[in-house]
Amino acid sequence: MTSVFEEKNIHKAIIRVGLPAMLGQLTTLIYNIADTFFVSLTKEPATIAAVTLCAPILLIIMSIACIFGMGGSSVIARLLGQERIKEAGTTMNFCVYAMAISGILTLVLGLAFLQPLAKISGADADNIAYTCDYLRWIFLGAPFIMLANGFVHLFRSVGLIKESTVGLVLGNLINMVLDYVFIAALGWGTAGAALATSLGFVCATIYYITCMLRKEHEGNPFVPLTPKRFSPNATTVRNVVSIGIPGALITVLMSVSNIVLNNYISIYGSNAVASYGIAYKLDMIPILLSVGLSQGVAPFVGYYYGSNKKKRMSDIVKYTVLYGILIGTIFSVVFVFWGKSLATIFLQDDVLIEQTGYFLRILCLSAPLLGVINMITSYFQALGKAVKSLIITLLRNAVLFIPGVIVLNYFCKLDGVIAAQPVVETVLTVICIFMYINDIHSESN
Repeated sequence: MTSVFEEKNIHKAIIRVGLPAMLGQLTTLIYNIADTFFVSLTKEPATIAAVTLCAPILLIIMSIACIFGMGGSSVIARLLGQERIKEAGTTMNFCVYAMAISGILTLVLGLAFLQPLAKISGADADNIAYTCDYLRWIFLGAPFIMLANGFVHLFRSVGLIKESTVGLVLGNLINMVLDYVFIAALGWGTAGAALATSLGFVCATIYYITCMLRKEHEGNPFVPLTPKRFSPNATTVRNVVSIGIPGALITVLMSVSNIVLNNYISIYGSNAVASYGIAYKLDMIPILLSVGLSQGVAPFVGYYYGSNKKKRMSDIVKYTVLYGILIGTIFSVVFVFWGKSLATIFLQDDVLIEQTGYFLRILCLSAPLLGVINMITSYFQALGKAVKSLIITLLRNAVLFIPGVIVLNYFCKLDGVIAAQPVVETVLTVICIFMYINDIHSESN
């Protein structure tokens, strides 16, 4: 624990926590791309469209886990910085059981409202059957999806960096293997893709619980799993939820904005949805790497804030932003020059390949800006400043994005809809910088 959080060299500290988190996010992306690749072997645009349309629902399920995963991680890191060990362990215990209960409720409600949810996602007569097949298996795996995603954040907050990454990578690798078995070998299509996803999260959850039981047996005070420690008080619940809800809203509102976006793209047909789905999956590479980097260092930010090491905290934020900008710039160059070639991995139709490459060149323009937006969002979450984190989330996915899609669609049609993301993120970057500078000044006074 101390060896992780008290690393003297800032660059080594960022690499020690950032690289594993980025690796975990990268494997998550690879399994998403694997889903799309194996489904694309059906050569049916409707099946690719169905996987694209279901992505926001899966993100919403994951976001519920963020209430307790990201919220708990922020609280635990600050408690450890203040050396309040017992309270940190109690918070961890509460978060685990809260995720399990939430997962069961999601399973029941999701299956009860399966058809309406598919239609809200933008499914039409061509792809609604495929969409329902996918959602059914995703909801059946909801408890494990939530636990696995929440454990990633909670483990990082107590210094279990390796275990956090191993569980994430393990689940994603199993998912990819099962994608081949269920889709390519058995021909189960979108249902097979969803079943592979759910079983991957089941295996990751089993790994994390095994780690907790082993650590608890070894006497680690940070990871008590016994029900006897499930004694949340009002302060614990309030602290976790007040940070977790804005963190979860990042994903929820992203899903809502994607649903709005998918509905507008679907106006132009399944081919447009399929092209955008593949372009977006490729653009998720720099997005998720940036998310992984910023979330990986977030426990550091919270720990140093709790222990009143403000200079150290500011340096971590500054260098993480610079690394994020560099990563985004590299991928922007790759996508601009080789986006069309990357599209050929998933598509055979020349028209779709051309359209996908064009969409990707537009989407990637804001990739360098993600290093700023994601790190400043994680900064406010780590410090427990829920309102400021929520403001960024609302601006990014509702206040700016949804009107942006509507207005740009009116004036520029499909091109405008695709361009909404880079336009909004450019404006948001400027806002985030001003918010961060203002917060640093207020903290120093």
